[in-house]
Amino acid sequence: MTNTIDKSQQPILGNNTVDPETPKAGQWRAAMWKFLLFSALGIALFIIPFEWDGKVTILLGVLTDTLQTVLGGFVAYIAMAIVTISALGALAVKALKPKLHEDSLVKKLFDVDWFWLSTRFLGMLFVWMIFLQVGPEFIINRNTGGVIFEDLIPILIPLFFFAILSLPFLTDFGLMEFLGTLASKVFIKLFKLPGRSAVDAMSSWFGAASIGLLVTMQEYDKSFYSQREAAIIATTFSVTSIAFTYVVAKTIGVDNNFVFFYLTIALTGFIAAIIMPRIPPLSLKPDTYHSGKSMLDEGIPAEYTTYKWAVNRAVTRAHSMPSLGKVFKRSVQNLFDIYFGLIPVIFAIGTIGLGLAEYTPVFNWLATPLVPLLEWLQIPEAAKAAPAMIMGFADMYLPALVGKSIESEMTRFIVGAASITQIIYMSEVGALILKSNIKLNVLELFLIFILRTLISLVVITSVAHLLY
Repeated sequence: MTNTIDKSQQPILGNNTVDPETPKAGQWRAAMWKFLLFSALGIALFIIPFEWDGKVTILLGVLTDTLQTVLGGFVAYIAMAIVTISALGALAVKALKPKLHEDSLVKKLFDVDWFWLSTRFLGMLFVWMIFLQVGPEFIINRNTGGVIFEDLIPILIPLFFFAILSLPFLTDFGLMEFLGTLASKVFIKLFKLPGRSAVDAMSSWFGAASIGLLVTMQEYDKSFYSQREAAIIATTFSVTSIAFTYVVAKTIGVDNNFVFFYLTIALTGFIAAIIMPRIPPLSLKPDTYHSGKSMLDEGIPAEYTTYKWAVNRAVTRAHSMPSLGKVFKRSVQNLFDIYFGLIPVIFAIGTIGLGLAEYTPVFNWLATPLVPLLEWLQIPEAAKAAPAMIMGFADMYLPALVGKSIESEMTRFIVGAASITQIIYMSEVGALILKSNIKLNVLELFLIFILRTLISLVVITSVAHLLY
C-alpha cells in the first residue's frame, strides 16, 4: 500500500542497524506495559477463538457481525459510493494531472496506472449494473455479481473497518518481534520464513484469510519480509478461518465429521507449507525488499537467551511507537487505501470469475486433465468432483455449492477440504494479492493454485480412504 517506511515502525535489529531508541532503565517498565497491554488487545481481537451465538468466532468477528447488522441494507449504498468515488477520483487525477505531494493521501488513493484505472471503472460499471439489475445475466445474476454484492461485500466492508484500525495492536507493539524471535528457528527450517510470519498464520486460522493477508502486505511494505517471503506467506498461510471452515463443511454435508475434516485440512496445510516454498514459482522469487533493504534481523546475540532477546526486541519496539493518535491516523489512511483500491477490484475480478464458472464451460475444460488423476486416486464421481475443485480458483465457496450435489460423502469430504487448502481464490484473496505490492501475477497465482490442489488431493484422499 504505502511506499514509504516510517522510522517509527522499525524494530530493534540487533547490532547492524540504527537503534530505535532502546528504553532506558526508567522507561523500561512503561514500555513493557505498553507491549503487554496493546499486544494482549491484538491477541484478543484477532486470535483467541470462543463460542458466540452458537458458532466459534473471534472478537473481531463479533464486532464485524454487529456492524454488519447495524448497517443492514445501507452497506450496499456504501459499496456503490466507494467504487464510484474510486473510479471517478482516479480518472480525475489521470485527466487533470494535478500537482500532488508524493505523500499526499489523494495521490496514494487515486494516482494509479491505466490497468488499475480500467479495473476500477469495470468494478464501478458492474456494481451499478448489479444494483439496477440492468445488463447481461453473466454480470447481474444472483450467483455471479449477486454473490459479490449481497454476500461478500457486506462482510468485507465492516471486516476491513475493524481489522485495519485494530491491526497495529497485533503488528506494531512488539508481538511480532516477541513471537518471531521465539519461532524463528522452526519457521526458517520448516518453511524458509522469518519467525514473525507465525503471527500471520494465527491471524488467518483463527480470524480470516483476508486478515492474515493484510498483515503480510503491511509487513512487506515495511520491508520486514522480502518479496519471496511475502509471496510464500500470502499464498501459504492465508487460510480461511475455523468458522468459515465449518460453514463449508455444513454446506457440503460433512459437518458430522468436522473434527476429522478440520484436522485433515490442518495436516494438508502443514505439508503444503513445507513443499511450496521449495518449488517454483515461489522458490524463484528474489529476496529483495520493498525499501531496498531489510528492516529485520532475527539473529540472537550471544549474551542473550532466546526468551530474553524476544522480550528485549518486543519492549524496544513498543517503546519506539508514536502516540496512538498518529497510529490511528496512519490506520485510517490504510483503511481508505483498502476501500478505494480493493473493493472495485473484487467487483471486477470476482464477478468475471463467478460468471465464467456459472455460464461457461471454462472450468470444465480446465478440469478435464484432473479427472484421470481423481480416478487413479479412486475418488468416486470423479467427473463431478473435478470441475468443483477447479472452480475454487474463482471463489472458495463455489466448490461447496457445486459439490453438495455429489452423492458420495467421501468425495464431498475431499472436495470441501481441498477448497479450504487451495487458498487462492480470485473473488477475495487473489484480488487482494494482485492489488498489493507483492509481485505475483494471475498466471503465477493459477499455477500456485494448481500445485496446492495436487498436493492437497494426495494428502486429503489418503485420509479420506482411511475414514470412509
